[in-house]
Amino acid sequence: MRVIIIGAGIGGSALALTLEQLGLDYVVLEQASEFGDVGAGIQLSPNGVRILEQLGLGADLPTYVTEPDCHKMVSWDTGEIVLRTPLMPMVKETFGAAYYHAHRRDLIASLTNRLNMDRVQMNVQVAEIGQDAEGVWAVSADGTRHKGDVLIGADGIHSLVRERIFRPDEMRPSGYVAWRGIVPADKLAHLDIPVSSYIVMGPRLSFVFYYVAGGRELNWLALGQTEDEKRESWSQTASKDEVLRAFEGWYDLPKQIIDATDSLFVTALYDRQPLGHWTQGHIAVMGDAAHAMLPYHAQGAVQSVEDAWVLGRCLSDSPEDVQAALGKFEGLRHDRATRMVQHSRNAQGWYHIDDPAEVEARNNRFRNIGEQTGGGFTKQQTWLYAYDAEKAVQGTDDEWRSLPDW
Repeated sequence: MRVIIIGAGIGGSALALTLEQLGLDYVVLEQASEFGDVGAGIQLSPNGVRILEQLGLGADLPTYVTEPDCHKMVSWDTGEIVLRTPLMPMVKETFGAAYYHAHRRDLIASLTNRLNMDRVQMNVQVAEIGQDAEGVWAVSADGTRHKGDVLIGADGIHSLVRERIFRPDEMRPSGYVAWRGIVPADKLAHLDIPVSSYIVMGPRLSFVFYYVAGGRELNWLALGQTEDEKRESWSQTASKDEVLRAFEGWYDLPKQIIDATDSLFVTALYDRQPLGHWTQGHIAVMGDAAHAMLPYHAQGAVQSVEDAWVLGRCLSDSPEDVQAALGKFEGLRHDRATRMVQHSRNAQGWYHIDDPAEVEARNNRFRNIGEQTGGGFTKQQTWLYAYDAEKAVQGTDDEWRSLPDW
């Protein structure tokens, strides 16, 4: 069996490492000419971290991640923490792996440094894909034809594979944009910000921040609405005045973090309607190509990593029956990832409630959750973190499947 992987992002690279570990043949086709410094902060929950450790990243992770002590849900006007849920050390003790914050560039470097570069082709712009009785194929812009037995689209929200094979709906605008920035931690030392995971909820606006790069940088993300139209582009710049105006009336900390930021960026937020199926014949999609989601539950990267392990194991278990392997992959992953897409959409609403009575009701609900859990995990955290991709492949994940989600 030879697997063609289109895209060497987090999901595609994790799949390549999985296939390498399992002894399967593959080639990765990546359109970039080199692996670069792109993206911003990402959150790595234990359901993904245990897979990254299985792929050999266990020694790397401590060199560039931070390990937050807890999640803090914060009120926008007073800075009150209305819900605190545990992370370090309880999350590792309970679920067998830690919860980390990282910069995407560092995780990509950690993954791609382990790739077998004899099986990776850079600067390949795939123009056509297809399948016939002899197998699957991808044709690059220069006319080179790549042949294989399986083709996997790990090529992101703008996936060529998704467009050509699955005829999806158009990207769905969320009505929100994401402003973001990174600040050297020493510029904020006087604020004495603990190493936690913060979500500040305000009227039609939220602010997420946490340390990355081993604590040397603080990453922040503001999710809100703008009067002028923004493109979907992670290199689109924003003015500091524009962002600060959105935070008028807020408590001081978010504004102080924004004010200390030298370079600010903005992108329009989109997701996709979930696909009914991820596979057709010997072709499948995974990660954002299959289930692009809004960032409100910080699961985009981790869901791609889950996909990678499950897909690789399914192919390894059924090398003589590709369609059965891909069907098993879809059956194991489709429901969970599709639920995450919808949960992330729902969260956009309750993050950004602007009616004062509804805000107070939400905050009271969070306070009550904290009292009910007694400082433990919420059912949502347990549903996310208890998932074990290897047990899923083996069909022994009944305990996770019996858990309520949201």
